[in-house]
Amino acid sequence: MPPMRFFIFIVVSLLVFIGILRWTLRARPVMPSAGLTCGIAFVVVVVGMCFAKFGATAGFPWPLYYGLPAAATLALPPLAFRMRRSEFAWYVLLAFASSPAIHAVFSFFVGWHEYMPFWPIPSLRDMRS
Repeated sequence: MPPMRFFIFIVVSLLVFIGILRWTLRARPVMPSAGLTCGIAFVVVVVGMCFAKFGATAGFPWPLYYGLPAAATLALPPLAFRMRRSEFAWYVLLAFASSPAIHAVFSFFVGWHEYMPFWPIPSLRDMRS
């Protein structure tokens, strides 16, 4: 994958994840600080995606390079923000739905299939041919 694509995937994923956190915690009387929100998002998204990329390239088993970032996604924000059950339920649903949604958008509209390469989605350009 070209480095610029990976960078774009990270930026889009980071923005989506911050949006998920802000939406999930929206009913709180006091929103968590932007610093905490961005810090948690950075660890989960940027560190997680870089670890997954490194692990896949280095030949680690997929349960490790997908499993550790998934575990961080599942555990870190709920613990850091002390989510209530309803917040946690929305968070888990949205956090795990966001990756396939991002993959589908990039695959279909731009023809970039690297985000989740094991899930083939034809691009709009390929469908026209």
